[in-house]
Amino acid sequence: MIALRQVMVPTDFSEASECALKYGRAFAASFGASLHVVHVVEDFVAWSWAADTYVATLPRIREEVEAEAVARLGQLIPPAEAERLQAKVALLAGNPFIEIVRYAREHDIDLIVMGTHGRGPVAHALIGSVAERVVRKAHCPVLTVRHPQHEFVMP
Repeated sequence: MIALRQVMVPTDFSEASECALKYGRAFAASFGASLHVVHVVEDFVAWSWAADTYVATLPRIREEVEAEAVARLGQLIPPAEAERLQAKVALLAGNPFIEIVRYAREHDIDLIVMGTHGRGPVAHALIGSVAERVVRKAHCPVLTVRHPQHEFVMP
């Protein structure tokens, strides 16, 4: 039998991530697992186009982005459900794919549930896919959810 003790949902606060969170919450509730919801703030200094022009304002911008992300993370799961699911939220910094895989390994995550944006082939080739990279490198199974998804049907 499959045992899920730790379920992780990375979010970028998009509709695809909202759908993934529905699935992650359902899996955590069904298996009695803890739910980890994480958001990764990308490293602004790594943005070469911004480094020359905005170096002086980058720390302030980063603080604002992080504060906004913390506030949004806190609103994703109602307090009663967060307690029932033993939900943990985390704000990470760095490359999203690397930080998601690292967090999953460090916290012994059993399942990652994440949204995928379904970009076209040109955008995918230029931008790449965080979800695809996580699927390839994660130590645990990864369920990708595309918006719009099938709604849950209760018996």
